[in-house]
Amino acid sequence: VLPACLLLALMLLAPALSAQHERGLVFNLDIGELCLQSAQCKSGCCHRVSGLSLARCAPKAAEFQECSPKSIYGVYYKCPCERGLTCDADKTIVGSITNSDFGVCND
Repeated sequence: VLPACLLLALMLLAPALSAQHERGLVFNLDIGELCLQSAQCKSGCCHRVSGLSLARCAPKAAEFQECSPKSIYGVYYKCPCERGLTCDADKTIVGSITNSDFGVCND
């Protein structure tokens, strides 16, 4: 029974995965759409306001905006910086665990 379910899941996901430039159900999500991981978002940032809120795709942080360094979790309280900018944040062990090391985007 499990292989049949797996085959069905792959058949349902295949069209979404193959559409590189089109909006999909799982990947290539637009800003404002619900997400579970930043890899799903066109912008590259899956953002949540609090630990209890639903995460949505959001734009990356611009220069002088608050940011988070890249995270293994894939969901951010502050989006990472746009390309070419770096997030100047003090990294701590606790902040790395709780995903709360925030900084500011600089050139």
